[in-house]
Amino acid sequence: MKHRYWLTLLCLFPALALADIYKSVDADGHITYSSAPLKGGKRIIETQTPSPPRSSSVVRSRSAASPEGFPKVTQEAQKGRDATRRKILQDELKIEQSLLGDAQRDLHAIETNPRIARNNDKLKELAGEVELHQRNIDALNTEISKLK
Repeated sequence: MKHRYWLTLLCLFPALALADIYKSVDADGHITYSSAPLKGGKRIIETQTPSPPRSSSVVRSRSAASPEGFPKVTQEAQKGRDATRRKILQDELKIEQSLLGDAQRDLHAIETNPRIARNNDKLKELAGEVELHQRNIDALNTEISKLK
């Protein structure tokens, strides 16, 4: 379990991921990962240091290139996918806004009813629902703003 943790951490840091990764297993079966060669270790991930690009056009052409055999998506198909994604996000936003309104009305009804307002647990539950729906709305708005 510990080994997966370290390998995951290495993958999360791209600068560290540019180094060669070595794996070593000792006599007791303990596995050690390292970016430096280990005695009796084996290289499991080999990377090459990228050379700096000569011009911005080189960068664009390299980043636009896909590996051979990689499925291609036409610009028209991508626009269709983006439009579908926007529609889904907007539909979700409308639902969340409706749920937020319902939760706010329920919360207000309980807060203004002295007989029910004594129920602190119900107040906390509804306040949590209002907060959850507001966070969802904020997240959806962020995602929609990122679309082209």
